[in-house]
Amino acid sequence: MSKLEQLVADLSALTVLEAAELSKLLEDKWGVSAAAPVAVAAVAGGAAAAPAEAAEEQTEFTVVLVDGGDKKINVIKEIRGIRSELGLKEAKDLVEGAPQNVKENVSKQEAADIKKKLEDAGAKVEVK
Repeated sequence: MSKLEQLVADLSALTVLEAAELSKLLEDKWGVSAAAPVAVAAVAGGAAAAPAEAAEEQTEFTVVLVDGGDKKINVIKEIRGIRSELGLKEAKDLVEGAPQNVKENVSKQEAADIKKKLEDAGAKVEVK
């Protein structure tokens, strides 16, 4: 077995905690982070690709109900309006189980509209 094959076999036998510790030791020893290879791969992909990735803006958002607030009935009504597939019980469970995702993979404008509706009803909302 070659040296490299033996190294791969040894690394495969590590537990998750041991692998995390090894990663930390290598970062300390060589002064690099585990994210560095990703950055190097992106740059190696071509100089034109790097500026395009940097300019790319988030296009899909998730609306998260952080707290149903004091007026839960109003919030439940808004949730049912936003997610018509939910019944009254499911909407109530979503509000009472906060923090919960209300809607995922929506546009920036739709996320802002949903946030405004829920906040007007008395809920605390985040857009991620």
